[in-house]
Amino acid sequence: MGSVITAEGLTKAFGATVALRDLTLEVQPGEVFGYLGPNGAGKTTTLRLIMGLIRPTTGSVSVLGMDAWRDAVPIHARVGYVPGELVLYDRLTGYDHVDYLAALRGGTRPARVDQLAEQLDLDLRRPARELSRGNRQKVALVLALMTEPELLVLDEPTGGLDPMVQRTVQGLILDHAAGGGAVLLSSHVLGEVQRVASRIGVLRAGRLVAVERLDDLRAKSLHHVEVQFAEAVPAGILDPVPDLRDVTVDGSSLRCSAPQSSLDAVLKVVSAHPVVDFACAEAELEETFLAYYGAGETDAA
Repeated sequence: MGSVITAEGLTKAFGATVALRDLTLEVQPGEVFGYLGPNGAGKTTTLRLIMGLIRPTTGSVSVLGMDAWRDAVPIHARVGYVPGELVLYDRLTGYDHVDYLAALRGGTRPARVDQLAEQLDLDLRRPARELSRGNRQKVALVLALMTEPELLVLDEPTGGLDPMVQRTVQGLILDHAAGGGAVLLSSHVLGEVQRVASRIGVLRAGRLVAVERLDDLRAKSLHHVEVQFAEAVPAGILDPVPDLRDVTVDGSSLRCSAPQSSLDAVLKVVSAHPVVDFACAEAELEETFLAYYGAGETDAA
């Protein structure tokens, strides 16, 4: 099977505002693709284009080998979608929503529904108007997962959920991918994405600025280095070492942030001088992510 999602030169403008610019992207079967960016970067616009809810200005996107706009109806039958702005029918219960969506797809209530509700600690007998934000989000997750779709498109799926339920949702996402399904997971929080994704795409101001494997990002992880020398050292002592950040030399004290690839060079420079104390600690992955792909300005939706 080829790519589950293929976007080529995908652009969407709303009047004079360009929300998405020339996006080219693929998502493969069995993959959890984390789609990261600050609020307003264009993530939701991308997901709406993929779901055929809005039409591209230029470019194209195919889902499961079909055109996302022209073939939206058959695509929707094979995709589970959690939108960023959830709307439920206030008078309908969770079970009513399940049965309604199942009927639209030409079937009956899937056997998996009660199991999902139990895992998420959700009472499907209550009408939507009585549900908290978190429980409404759980209903959306049940509706997306209940038919074991080939593709999950999730826009901030754990918003409003407590940490225990967030972990349950992450487990469901991993199980889906392990069974051969694909997942496109949109989020502005790296910590959420890094627990489940194998690759990430970084969107900023409507442009995809990077696509890489999580393992590759971890290989570039920053390390905070602090050195106390026995005597003052030159201010430019680390000038020959590439890719350093936040270098501070104050007499006999030195601080810097170094990617893993530069640590050996830092150690060689430092060891040429008498050292009193040395400390090196790996930064959190989120700090590394922000150092390489900081939020910048946002002008999209």
